[in-house]
Formats: sequence, structure tokens, C-alpha cells
Amino acid sequence: MMGPAHSLSGAAAWLGVGAAAAAAGHPMPWPVLLVGALICAGAALAPDLDHKAATISRAFGPVSRWMCEIVDKLSYAVYKATRKTGDARRSGGHRTLTHTWLWAVLIGAGSSGVAVAGGRWAVLSILFVHMVLAIEGLLWRAARGSSSDVLVWLLAATSAWILGGILDDPGNGADWLFTEPGQEYLWLGLPIVLGALVHDIGDALTVSGCPILWPIPVGRKRWYPLGPPKALRFRAGSWVELRVLMPAFMLLGGAGAVVALNVV
Repeated sequence: MMGPAHSLSGAAAWLGVGAAAAAAGHPMPWPVLLVGALICAGAALAPDLDHKAATISRAFGPVSRWMCEIVDKLSYAVYKATRKTGDARRSGGHRTLTHTWLWAVLIGAGSSGVAVAGGRWAVLSILFVHMVLAIEGLLWRAARGSSSDVLVWLLAATSAWILGGILDDPGNGADWLFTEPGQEYLWLGLPIVLGALVHDIGDALTVSGCPILWPIPVGRKRWYPLGPPKALRFRAGSWVELRVLMPAFMLLGGAGAVVALNVV
């Protein structure tokens, strides 16, 4: 899928988690619902860090382009080192290492660890990175073009600062889910894991499929391209994505927010 659809699916997924939590009698504080949805929307773009033409490659200027080149080479090296006889030969690392459940879990766990160990500035950094990606994904028409980069960064930095301050207030969610002393913001890794997995599931619906299960082998393949029957798959950017899935994500996200906030 393309960037906007990935971001919408990420936001909708976290709002769905919020609705499920509310239905189970453990509603999220509204700042956790909002921040989690934005982080998840941003994290749903992050697996494409292995693609130099992806939205994330442009999000942070030369730094993100350089990171994309490194991750692409790393992913390709891991693919070559671990492929089985049934896996196809390829020339790049796109849709390999960063599109797996293991990558999602490691990135989420690492983010939680950084947030807990690094304190306020680490939390603000995580928020800033994901705010930039969320803006690039959700407001992609307005964020296109290098001339808007500085405005996106300023908006993301301001949003991260304000939202971080709100979360720090007692009862607003810094200690949501993990309540022991020293566990504040341990939950930040959850929307990051969810965003990455939602990205992988979205890509699995397209023609090429997605090797979500790696390193678990399936038959003669370790990089098995998981997905529905080929007749049900679509091409990235096709009318199915633009006219069916994206509106569906908006409706599902809205419904999730209504239930999560106990509006009905």
C-alpha cells in the first residue's frame, strides 16, 4: 500500500484498540488515545525505511535518505544470508527484514526501553519522529515538496512538546497500563509494534505479499510472501486502496474513537 493508506490504517488500528479497551472496562485516557493513534499512524510508515522512494525517505531530508540506503543494504544482506532454496533471487532489500513480525517487536521493545531509560527528552524524540511521519502520511498533499519540510518539522516539534506535557500531568496516561514506579511511558512501544504490523498486513494484501512470518520457514521458503489468494490481492495505489480501503479506515477509525471516548 501507499503511505497515506498505511498511516490511516495505523491510526484506525490504535483507535480500535482504544474501543476494545473501553468495552472491556479499562478505557484509555484521551491523551493516550490521541498520542497512540498519531504514533501508530507514523509507525505504519516506518517499515518502508528499506525503500529510497518511500515517504519516510523524504521525511527527514538527507538523514532519512542515508538511513534508507543503509537499511536497504542491511535487509538485503540478511535476506541473502538466510534465504532457502525456494526463495527467489533479488537485487534489493525492500519488503524483507523490516516487513517482519520480529522487526516490529524489536523496534517496539527498543522504543519502550529508550523511553523508560532516557526520560523526558527520549520521549519527546520518539514523539517528534512519529509526529513527522504521521503528518507526512495523513496530510500527504499538504506535506509534499521540500519547501514544506521545515514547516512539518516545526509542527511536529510543537505537537510533541504540547502532547508530552499533557501526558506528564497526573492521570493523563504517562503511566497507562504499566503503573509501577519507573515504568512511565513503557507503553509507547505498543503503538509502534501495532503500526509496523498493520503496515505488513496492508502490504500482504497487495500483489507481492509480505514475508511477515520470517524467520519462521514455510515449506522451502524462509521469506514466504504471506497474503490472501492472488485473486483477492490488488496493486499498491489502485482504486481498491484509494476508493475502498482508505474510506473504510476513516470510518473504522471514527467509530473506534466514538466508542473509546464513550460518546455512545
